[in-house]
Amino acid sequence: MKMFPASTYIERRRRLKEDLKSGILLFLGNEQSPINYPDNGYAFRQDSSFLYYWGIELAGLAAIIDVDQDRETVFGRDVTIEDIIWSGSRTTLKEHCLAAGVENNLSLDQLEVNLQAALQKGRSIHFLPQYRPENLIKIQQLLGLNVAVVNQHVSPAFIKAVVGQRSIKTAEEIQQIEAALDVTFDMQTLAMKISRPGLHEKETVGAMAGLAYSRVSSVLAYPIIFTTRGHILHNPHHENVMQANDMVINDSGCESAMHYASDITRTFPVGGKFSEKQKEIYSILLKAQINAIEGVRPGIAYKEIHIATARNLAMDIKALGLMKGDVDEAVAAGAHALFFPHGLGHMLGLDVHDMEDLGENFVGYTDTIQRNPQFGICHLRLAKKLESGFVITVEPGLYFIPELIDQWKAAKRFEEFIDYDKVETYRDFGGIRIEDDVLVVDGGQRVLGRPIPKSIDAVEELSS
Repeated sequence: MKMFPASTYIERRRRLKEDLKSGILLFLGNEQSPINYPDNGYAFRQDSSFLYYWGIELAGLAAIIDVDQDRETVFGRDVTIEDIIWSGSRTTLKEHCLAAGVENNLSLDQLEVNLQAALQKGRSIHFLPQYRPENLIKIQQLLGLNVAVVNQHVSPAFIKAVVGQRSIKTAEEIQQIEAALDVTFDMQTLAMKISRPGLHEKETVGAMAGLAYSRVSSVLAYPIIFTTRGHILHNPHHENVMQANDMVINDSGCESAMHYASDITRTFPVGGKFSEKQKEIYSILLKAQINAIEGVRPGIAYKEIHIATARNLAMDIKALGLMKGDVDEAVAAGAHALFFPHGLGHMLGLDVHDMEDLGENFVGYTDTIQRNPQFGICHLRLAKKLESGFVITVEPGLYFIPELIDQWKAAKRFEEFIDYDKVETYRDFGGIRIEDDVLVVDGGQRVLGRPIPKSIDAVEELSS
């Protein structure tokens, strides 16, 4: 287990206490999750906010910060002889706590005692949204809340303080993200090199996953999306046999040793050559993605970059004859979402969709920038003004989704903006997406990681 210096966690908790000013802050770590029985578990992954403030990667922990008494305590189960027999010697809980700059640790049974004493004194106990059922049950047991309404009693002040801190990445965090991107570069370029007609998608996926796991402490940040059926945005299957003239979407990333994520998408031709039709659509998307990245800077709302990207895509799609009419009116109405039905990007950090467990509206929106319910832009995870230190993804896509085309055509939806006869000639095209991870810096932006080929010439050369 790797950790930042104790001073990092001490400072993070100090800032949290400064922001909240009063009350008790309750953190619940994750439990080991069984596949089908307790001794056969999924790989353990600690809760990201617990990692951020405490850094300890052990199952079954909890922690509290008593802001008023300036006291921090970690609760957990210490190593037993049974643990040593089955899993070998390990660092004690006390040693882990000291590495995180925490002097106090107690057994788990003392957590309820401490919280009940606080409740009896009428003290405020703040907790974050819980996404695992076992932690919902723990909150019910600890605080006497009905499990069905636990997440209705979360602390907005606590959430906002955590989001405010975790959104701004420090130099040591950027280093971790770039470590993940270093592995992802090798995953993405390997996929382009080895994919060929006749190979199953899962063979390339296996090679990428094996590469990630072969690196020290590297694991996948999310299940690899690798598919010739690119019109399915998050296709979870890898059963297709790749054929000449297919295009493959490869949306993949990994975690660093300290669990910071990367998230990269490339689209490439099986066999090394795009068709002319594929080149046309790819060129439109690549230009839009590059323009979107160049638009990233502090102070601009990401929603505005999303809308500008939608406008650029619609303009060039119109030039191909797929759309018609006034481009600004078409984008305002949402007609472009037939081809671009998702948001431009999201925050990136300890989670691939960073802090999404805390609530997308807390992470990506504000009191003044609210979610638009219109189809397409309603899926924009990040709309608020960008700040120096944000790490975001920039990932426009263009898709021809037969079922969506049929639905809109039957309803005569946006006939004034969409040439459905022309769209039918692209019915079997599939989809493409291009994604990079971008750091917002004073005056502009920096694309993180080694440049992964995305120009037509570079992609064709690597995949030949």
